[in-house]
Amino acid sequence: MDKKITVLDIQKIKDDGRKITMLTAYDYPFARILDTSGVDIMLVGDSAGSVIAGYENTLPVTMEEMIYHTKAVARGRKKALLVADMPFMSYQVSIPDARFNAGRFLKEGGAEAVKIEGGSQMKDTIKALVDIDVPVMGHIGLTPQSIHRMGGYRIQGRKEGQVEALLADALAVQEAGAFAVVLEGVPAALAEKITREIRIPTIGIGAGPHCSGQVLVIHDLLGLSGRKLKFARQYADLEKVISEAVENYLGDVRSGSFPSAEESF
Repeated sequence: MDKKITVLDIQKIKDDGRKITMLTAYDYPFARILDTSGVDIMLVGDSAGSVIAGYENTLPVTMEEMIYHTKAVARGRKKALLVADMPFMSYQVSIPDARFNAGRFLKEGGAEAVKIEGGSQMKDTIKALVDIDVPVMGHIGLTPQSIHRMGGYRIQGRKEGQVEALLADALAVQEAGAFAVVLEGVPAALAEKITREIRIPTIGIGAGPHCSGQVLVIHDLLGLSGRKLKFARQYADLEKVISEAVENYLGDVRSGSFPSAEESF
């Protein structure tokens, strides 16, 4: 898509029968590369806490950290829709808090939408943001901010009662006014059922091929995260490329071959 992508375009992509593409970005150079490559949505994920800051999980990530990353990504993208994750405790305490923090993402960060984890229990919060013209992407299934309740990163939708609960979550998010919903860690058959039964696009991560689109953490895609996940296809091994480049540099410095006469003033 050559023109600037908006939340309305995301629905149109789904309605036209095309797949929506989404990747995480956390800084200016990656945002620039992803944008020129043609990704539909860039997500400034709170996964920055894990892949950038080295936290054990996403829970320590702050609003200030997320605003910083969002501002950097906003400078590098021209066409993609920019969505920012609302970090843990930035929207759960109260609706006024949620409105204030979501507004910061648009006003200070340059985001065009925010993403909120949670289904039925978050419908009032989602509606409150939509009511003040903040576009919201939902996120249900395996929600990383809920790892302590879930007992870790566990697939959701396999146990009795979870299928009906997740479908209810998807419908609640839709009725609250979200323009799309991420389905994470959900069996493919259930993700397909949800995608059929709601109007808004579903974006899958570890949720099979039947969603309206897919999202991956860019560091997983490029082999930079130090982890290999069942649902994340690795398209490059940049860790190896970077390690070899650094080793070559170190060798050249130690041998005295860098800098050369041509590289000196």
